[in-house]
Amino acid sequence: MTSPAPFKTATIQFEPTMFEKERNIATLLEMCESAALDGARLIVTPEMGTTGYCWYDRADVAPEVEPIPGPTTTRFHEIARRHDCYIVVGLPEIDEVTGLYYNSAALIGPGGIVGKHRKSHPYIAEPKWAASGDEAHAVFDTPIGRIAIVICMDLHFFETVRLETLQGADVICHISNWLAERTPAPYWITRAWENGCYVVESNRWGLERTVQFSGGSCIIGPDGVIEASVDSGNAIVTGLIDPARARKREVLGEPVFEMRRPELYKTLMTNSFTWNPLEYHRLYGYQPLPEGTASTLAVAQFTPADDPARNLAIIESHAADAAARGASLLVLPELCLTKTPEPITGDTVDGFTRIAMRHRLHMVAGFAERDGELAYNSVVLSGPEGRVGSYRKIHLSLADRTWATAGDRWAWFDLPFGRVGLLTGTDALLPEAARVLGLEGCDIIACPAALPQGFTGAHEGTAIPHNFPIPKGADPFHWHAFRTRSGENNLHFAFANAGDQGLSGIFGADTFAFPRQESAILNAPGMATLDIDLGNLGGPYPTNVTRRKDLITMRLPHHYTPLVIEGSQLSAE
Repeated sequence: MTSPAPFKTATIQFEPTMFEKERNIATLLEMCESAALDGARLIVTPEMGTTGYCWYDRADVAPEVEPIPGPTTTRFHEIARRHDCYIVVGLPEIDEVTGLYYNSAALIGPGGIVGKHRKSHPYIAEPKWAASGDEAHAVFDTPIGRIAIVICMDLHFFETVRLETLQGADVICHISNWLAERTPAPYWITRAWENGCYVVESNRWGLERTVQFSGGSCIIGPDGVIEASVDSGNAIVTGLIDPARARKREVLGEPVFEMRRPELYKTLMTNSFTWNPLEYHRLYGYQPLPEGTASTLAVAQFTPADDPARNLAIIESHAADAAARGASLLVLPELCLTKTPEPITGDTVDGFTRIAMRHRLHMVAGFAERDGELAYNSVVLSGPEGRVGSYRKIHLSLADRTWATAGDRWAWFDLPFGRVGLLTGTDALLPEAARVLGLEGCDIIACPAALPQGFTGAHEGTAIPHNFPIPKGADPFHWHAFRTRSGENNLHFAFANAGDQGLSGIFGADTFAFPRQESAILNAPGMATLDIDLGNLGGPYPTNVTRRKDLITMRLPHHYTPLVIEGSQLSAE
């Protein structure tokens, strides 16, 4: 099928004023009219843009709610009708049958209401007045392309955008009241990047009931590049959406949707952290989490040679350095032991294990494994006690497919300092992989890799007056995709990438903490370390975010069934 032609889009950044609904609507109508006259076919406005956001309870917001369709959507429809365009409007909705309130968004086209989204994953504020959304994650097929909507906190959960892109969404309209972070936010960028789709971000700005909102409205391309943005102030940001780019579904040149393994994702439908994880994981005496301790993690970055002996010499040097720094775990790059398949019982892995034993250090490294007639892109974990275990890469890259067979099981191991899960390389491009290990209680993911650049982005700094310690200045690594992987799963992600400029690092478990708890990001060969503490402060409930996993607890798996069904995705023609 032929993709629709590229079209102009506009995202509107706006500061609504509470208790001045008519003025808010009038201003938004004026801005939408201006965008439409400028040729925009898709216009996106902020979450709760018609009313403001910080409502105390149902009584406080009651004068503002209305149905969809209703008086407000009718007024925006007039613009959509006259200009043959589509408008996303955020507002507090009342369901006229149940009387329940929702934080909602309507997609309005030339013919009226195309569809709506009710916020499915509420933030702190919505439970005070709104029900969790029951009409969510639909994709609307329009003449200009396939359009989907998520609202603010929804996007913190990779599952929401994945549900929509599996249905063929070209563009995700993310309307938000984002706060407490310099924007364009790393989560916004990651959702576009990992799905190979556009994200049109409409965020409010300004101050409301002491809450400072971040602005940063933008248009993000399928490669995670910010194509247009604004920092603060009321503004209209425009850009071009090309559905053909989105329908490639590529990340770093890899066809990520073809790489998915839904038959291995059944764990996504579980809710293992709803109950106290310290009890859940020891239920029936089966696989209790190891006691949390303080430890030091290390990653080493270098370019592996074709000669295993030379690689082992480099690894020996890094192991000595890591041991001298007091590290408990050292993670090394993908295929850094050998690129020619050898048995796991062969000389190279044996030599690697002897290094780990000699330095009294747990180490993770990638190697090409031979097992009978088959070859695998594998990872081995060795330590003071010898070879602990291994993992065979599940999500094969295009290059892997020329020689390797895909693995068929996840791997995690309980070590003295915590539960460690293993991934490698392109596994990390698929958010399902880290989520499965997070749900299995992993404190740390060790990820040897050999990925090309294209998973980081800079920020020039913001004029939004965030309070300390939220950063406001320029940062060359404002976005790092694997920082998002760690934060969204509340675990430590130890990413050891091959190459001189691999941008390896170790990322902390709390997505909302500043300053960030992470190592240096390496843009040259060397080693980075991070001190972590998985200990509990005492009592029967976890006080450590790694064990508590706040974001995993807030997942709503009843929405996620299509993620685990084979053949559920549409073709990206």
